[in-house]
Amino acid sequence: MQPLPKRLLSIDVLRAITMLLMIFVNDTDGMSNIPEWIGHAEKNADRLGFADTIFPAFLFIVGLSLPFAIKNRIKNGKSFFNILVYILTRSAALLIMGVFHVNLDEYSNKLSIISKPVWAILSTTAFFMIWLDYPATLSRVKKYILMGSGIVMLIALALIYRSKDPDNPYMDPSWWGILGIIGWSYLVCALIYLFTKGRLWILTTVFVVFLSLNICLHAHILHGWLWIIGDASAVTLTMGGILISELYVWLVENGKTQWLWATFATSGVVAIILGFILRHHTGGISKIKSTPAWVLICSGITILVFELLIYLIDIKGKKDWFKWITPAGTSTLTCYLIPYYQYFILKLFHVEYPDAINDGIVGLLRSAATALIIVLLVGLMEKKHLRLKI
Repeated sequence: MQPLPKRLLSIDVLRAITMLLMIFVNDTDGMSNIPEWIGHAEKNADRLGFADTIFPAFLFIVGLSLPFAIKNRIKNGKSFFNILVYILTRSAALLIMGVFHVNLDEYSNKLSIISKPVWAILSTTAFFMIWLDYPATLSRVKKYILMGSGIVMLIALALIYRSKDPDNPYMDPSWWGILGIIGWSYLVCALIYLFTKGRLWILTTVFVVFLSLNICLHAHILHGWLWIIGDASAVTLTMGGILISELYVWLVENGKTQWLWATFATSGVVAIILGFILRHHTGGISKIKSTPAWVLICSGITILVFELLIYLIDIKGKKDWFKWITPAGTSTLTCYLIPYYQYFILKLFHVEYPDAINDGIVGLLRSAATALIIVLLVGLMEKKHLRLKI
């Protein structure tokens, strides 16, 4: 049997690239005179913008890394209950952060006692206080004081929050936000993986059920969203990642690694073709509507990029090519949160980018530089143990 690595380095690199691109496309939002294909497609448009491929790739990567994370905990002697608590607490952290983020959209400066930028900066700081990867050298008392202070801060911020909507003035989960969607999808898929012990045939069946639900809901064969999983698009993406990860494991363990390239290439191409076939029957290609075509095409693209990275990183050992963006793959949540400081500190002091660097190719270069600086900053923070860990 060929030895199986604890963790595929290519998954970290794929996550790092995706996080870097997420920061980049978010920073370009609202920029003038840039190619239309870079941003998100409009709500009713039947097309795929580059930005529309980033979030589904991230959900897929959550699935790719999930089996390795759970198996490593089992290998380290963690009990079923311990792993269950790990899944529940990790999901809860993402859901809490997601709720705070999604409520920023409706925050009322007029009705709240502190401004929106201050509220956003304080809530992000509280996230760090609660979920920081505290060094082992720090005393438990200091650690728990900091964590407790962060919890109290979040509760206080939730209590003083006021919305622009007079009919719903308090915090509301709404659509849970990006982190919340990841949290629900992770929770559902991780519990399925844990309780089924990662049996490939069961995972395949679950994936088919999720995809079928997504198709039937958008084809109007079924009506109404489902509790927790909504239209099943997020769980389909995450379960797809789990399947690809488990398929890799099965091929390696059974000495069939020569099949990997054809299997992954076929999976990616078939997913893309199926997406285009379903395009005209299930609402077109739309991230905002989370249509099956969007789910399948983005899954296919991610599989093909992942296959390329397996070849470059795990086979050819070219990990140094991506060394400069490594923190985006190892401290991903930290990378995601730092732009909130950047954006709201600028808002707090009423600083706006000059038109000269917020327009066209110069603006794109500025956004690329911003993404790179944030990743490099997170790398420095990582060395000082200033990173979130959930």
